[in-house]
Amino acid sequence: MTLQTCSLQHVLVPHLLLLVPLLLLQAWRGCCHPQCLDYKPPFEPRQPLAFCKDYSKFGCCDLEKDDEISVKFYTIMDNFDHSGYMACAKYIRSILCQECSPYAAHLYDAEDANTPMRMLPGLCGDYCSDYWQQCRYTLSLLLEDSGSPQQYANLTATLEEDRRKFCNFLELKDKHYCYPNVLTNSELNANLGLVREDPKGCLELCLQEVANGLRNPVAMIHANDGTHRFFVAEQLGYVWVYLANGSRIDRPFLNLTRAVLTSPWSGDERGFLCIALHPRITTVRKAYVYYSVSVNKEERIRISEFMLLTHDDNQLDHSSERTILEVVEPASNHNGGQLLFGHDGYLYIFIGDGGRAGDPFGKFGNSQNKSTLLGKVLRVDVDNNDDGAPYSIPSDNPFLREKEARPEIYAYGVRNMWRCSIDRGDPATGRGGGRMFCGDVGQNKYEEVDLIVKGGNYGWRAKEGFSCYDRKLCHNSSLDDILPIFAYPHKLGKSVTGGYIYRGCQMPNLNGLYIFGDFMSGRLMSLKENVTSGEWQYNEICMGRDQTCRFPKLINSYFKYVISFAEDEAGELYFLSTGSPSATARAGVVYKIVDPSRRAAPGKCSVKPSPVKIKGKLIHFYPKEEFVINKQPTTTAVPTTTTRKTTKTPRRKSPIIIIKPPMPTRKTLRKMPQPATTATATTTRKTTLQTTRKTTMRKTSPPPTAPTLKATTTTTTIKTTSATTIKPPTIPTTHQMTMATTPATTSPTGYRTTVMTAAFSRIAQIPITTLPTRRHWRPFQYSPFTTSQPLTSPPPPRSPHTASLKLPQTALTSARYSERPEALTTPRAPYWSQKPTTSGYKPQRPPINTTLPKSQEVRLWLGGKLESAGEGNQVYKRPQGRGRGHKRGRGGRRLRVGSVRLASPDGLSDRGRVEIFIRGEWGTVCDDLFTSKAGTVVCRQLGFTTALAVMKRAALGEADRSVRILLDDVECEGGERSLLECKRSRVGKHNCSHGEDVGVICG
Repeated sequence: MTLQTCSLQHVLVPHLLLLVPLLLLQAWRGCCHPQCLDYKPPFEPRQPLAFCKDYSKFGCCDLEKDDEISVKFYTIMDNFDHSGYMACAKYIRSILCQECSPYAAHLYDAEDANTPMRMLPGLCGDYCSDYWQQCRYTLSLLLEDSGSPQQYANLTATLEEDRRKFCNFLELKDKHYCYPNVLTNSELNANLGLVREDPKGCLELCLQEVANGLRNPVAMIHANDGTHRFFVAEQLGYVWVYLANGSRIDRPFLNLTRAVLTSPWSGDERGFLCIALHPRITTVRKAYVYYSVSVNKEERIRISEFMLLTHDDNQLDHSSERTILEVVEPASNHNGGQLLFGHDGYLYIFIGDGGRAGDPFGKFGNSQNKSTLLGKVLRVDVDNNDDGAPYSIPSDNPFLREKEARPEIYAYGVRNMWRCSIDRGDPATGRGGGRMFCGDVGQNKYEEVDLIVKGGNYGWRAKEGFSCYDRKLCHNSSLDDILPIFAYPHKLGKSVTGGYIYRGCQMPNLNGLYIFGDFMSGRLMSLKENVTSGEWQYNEICMGRDQTCRFPKLINSYFKYVISFAEDEAGELYFLSTGSPSATARAGVVYKIVDPSRRAAPGKCSVKPSPVKIKGKLIHFYPKEEFVINKQPTTTAVPTTTTRKTTKTPRRKSPIIIIKPPMPTRKTLRKMPQPATTATATTTRKTTLQTTRKTTMRKTSPPPTAPTLKATTTTTTIKTTSATTIKPPTIPTTHQMTMATTPATTSPTGYRTTVMTAAFSRIAQIPITTLPTRRHWRPFQYSPFTTSQPLTSPPPPRSPHTASLKLPQTALTSARYSERPEALTTPRAPYWSQKPTTSGYKPQRPPINTTLPKSQEVRLWLGGKLESAGEGNQVYKRPQGRGRGHKRGRGGRRLRVGSVRLASPDGLSDRGRVEIFIRGEWGTVCDDLFTSKAGTVVCRQLGFTTALAVMKRAALGEADRSVRILLDDVECEGGERSLLECKRSRVGKHNCSHGEDVGVICG
């Protein structure tokens, strides 16, 4: 028994060890994805890049960005002569060009919008060591545009002298994704830029929610008039107009609810089924509709014509209805339901076989009987019909002269075609333009997709898909039927929904792909034509996993019942589905199909919708699905489809929109030189920094041979308060953190002299400035200072004749920096140029110096993230003036409606929970839809320039229950004077709690 157990272990262990790397590889491949710093997929530039040539085929830069990087490169390299250029140019170029890498977001740690970006791309360990060995003193030049030069001069000086610190700052621990490994990884780049596939070959796409709350949306069309409006029809009989910005006009385009025959029963095929606008709608001003109607208890299909109102392009004249055609329906199912205009200008009408099972009408069934209109594709001419018959017959209709055949018939032998489309043609060559694709719902075994041609017989009821249904008819030599381009069995789905060939601009990978679905199974599918053989290759479409769809506004789930497909005026693809297939259930959603693997080059697909005159009100669109970018990480796969309950559930919270702020400037206060007769002091100030992670780097002493530079040191303690922005609510804590920047105490040699001279020459030119005074700022609190040992060796005493400046209490000076170039007198290597660069950069604040006591440990990571923390629910309330019945601000001024304030636990004026004054009281604002544009409106009211960050989930403090929530769903454009001017819900109406109080950080 023991021998058997040992043998079994010897057999299993190697296989298990083999399995572990495969699992790790799969997890690694799923952890990151190509993404640019603007949170969008990479693209192919419209013109080849001249500088960052490695990314000319696929990356994140266009020619304009490439030129910008080139200018920065040559500005830095102006500091070096030929030898220095040869030594360092390759490093500087490579580092700068990583903004163009298709993996730029990962290299800059920008995939997570909740965390600050790195200032430089993540390097691999070996590459970083080589860079430090050859050109480490160029770090300060690479960072000079990232913030105040003074801020980084001391920090980079410390980093540049210690290889471990230097590479802790620059290195990306993920060895597969760091530069330059990310370029040479064959597994990673094998299908870069192509539509991503899962291990089973399923195409991973994502979705964007476009409209919701619809009752069985059966059709969506556009006017093709430059307005980029789209019209959505509900089975109940309503048609709604949506503008290009997603808002809906409150008045319906058409309301036929009184005439339409339908019911609330799930799966009822009767109702308002389709609408088509005349291709010259701006001049002809006609629309055509297809719906079920009851006439003297007889069910019919009616095709009617309506005219637009003369004074409103967004509403049809209900009194103008003119019946074009009526067809009696023997049963309540198989109603067909498609109208469309072909490229020839004629109206095509698709009618079902009359219902029941197996087309039992007559000897051959309705579909094979050309004397009836059931089971047919019709083509009629509706132009020039104002004074005569509702329609005329095109002269080239195939059965016009056939005895006993209806002249309207264009094709026959169809069962129940549901959703057809016309191919626009390849954008470049026009190939395929005018082809007509239809999904034909099957009987018991197969669903099919057909390519409709003039005079074609599509086989029903003789055939179902490729197989025989009625064997007697199937073997009839005169059948001469046209086979489908694709058919699938009922194990994949039981009711095909025809789709479209993608011919849009935004997603070039999808060009030529026919995308369709199945109503019953909820499956999304695609066909791609092999131009050489004419065959169509099938691929299923599944929703991308969370990391694949981790882009702004994208989701990766949808309601199961896929009712219809559509395209907008620009050719982008959509589908309409519902969670409850009932004509009265408001469970319908319109989704836009998005390929996250590649986008078109910026500017290539831009459109400017023509203005639309609106009569009535606009109802703004608010998505209900949670964006993938806001989801918590999950280890389970996202299902292809999601079956949702149709029972009434509480309203979902709107997605959290987290705006990534620029790298915050850490504020430190340093000792100011004072006259000999004036006591010197240091300033201690509380500073709040909103981050979500903490990365620390331990202080290491410089090498014994490190050169020093004269400097004066002081001690500053910074209190850092931060709160997490992770979705689950957490209890904030307070974290005290001491941080210091070390003076550049070095006497450089070689090109170090050149680089530092160039950097400090900029600093010396910076004028002494005074911090601006704002109405809501708290005065600084000063405390006596104590000197301490610097991070490096102690500096020599200052010269008695050192210039001193007498400054006001709030002023900070850069005088010490202006002396530094004089100290850089060590002879430099002969091949380094001393030519300084010039920079137009003007820091907002003067330099600030701090050092820590040597006994303390420095925890510092440039561009790093601190641990989240908060300070409970305390609110700093500003004193209010007296008044009888009126709230007054500071100075006794009466508060205006719409005034705002920032409630901060620490009393900081530049950050806090947003509170607004309405109806004589202060209240909070919910974070739903609140973006940086709304934050900027708040900050400008308070005298700041912009909002550096919008903090959600009460990250900057939660209000007491006694404080009312006054605003919700605030959506601003950025130019408003008050939040009350933005799109929003009614005052006091909300669906949130104080756990969703929004806060901002202004700057």
